[in-house]
Amino acid sequence: MINDDRRTRRVIIDSDVKNEADDQFAVVHALLSPTLDVRGVIPAHFGTHRTTQSLAESRAELDLLLRLLALDHDVPTADGAPHALPDEQTPVDSAGARLIIEEARRTDAGPLFIAFLGPLTDMASALLLAPDIAETDTTVIWIGGPPYGDIVSVGSWPEFNLKNDIASANVVFDSGIRLWQVPANVYRQVVVGYAELEARVEPHGELGAYLAQQVVDFNTTHNRVAIESRSLGDSPAIALMLDPFCAAMRRQPGVRFAPDGRYEPADPSREILVVESVDVRFLLEDMFAKIARHAG
Repeated sequence: MINDDRRTRRVIIDSDVKNEADDQFAVVHALLSPTLDVRGVIPAHFGTHRTTQSLAESRAELDLLLRLLALDHDVPTADGAPHALPDEQTPVDSAGARLIIEEARRTDAGPLFIAFLGPLTDMASALLLAPDIAETDTTVIWIGGPPYGDIVSVGSWPEFNLKNDIASANVVFDSGIRLWQVPANVYRQVVVGYAELEARVEPHGELGAYLAQQVVDFNTTHNRVAIESRSLGDSPAIALMLDPFCAAMRRQPGVRFAPDGRYEPADPSREILVVESVDVRFLLEDMFAKIARHAG
């Protein structure tokens, strides 16, 4: 095994783990990456369109993944908010938001990267509770938001992660915190087929079998037409934390979101970075190799 004892990169993962079938791969990938010092995993809500207990379901799924991983160390966890912000001025306090504040305020541990694989509720709450963290060495990576310009991305409108808390997205985009956004047209390009999952993931222990099968189970439950693939759309956030140079980004003057989820111009000085492409080969091969290595 390649030996690299250099210092790790401090990260937090905030995930609506049970929402679909892609968060699971992203969380596992992060936890199996030795250069990522995962300071906490925060289970998040995913609205009420599928269940009224989305936070509890995310928590249960995270606990299941940790059991299947059977790591040789404890993984800190802290529940996020059970629902969206009521408005742009009111936080939803939670252990997850407090973990974000605590880690962002540390001055002894280097930069902090926080990956949001669902709504931005917990980041917005942290910023409303502690506005000073917008000035810290913290980078927010968000999987969410519609395409920019005339790009067409097939799917529901508004974009799903945005729809589950538009107010929180506006709080974060207005805050001035360092923000990398992976919009829908980019994250949907990380597609895997059943045949690839059967060959590369399923054979590798109880964890691999579960990850592969839950993709099929989700598609069977939620798609009226038979398909044999799934986008692992949350995984670019992990790839960006492992290697920021695996993506092409552009600078975007400040925007915010209308109630229908469309972009609106905002303070142009609130510049963000928008990911326009990501190295899918690196992302998937690195994840598959780490799952196989972990299984022994």
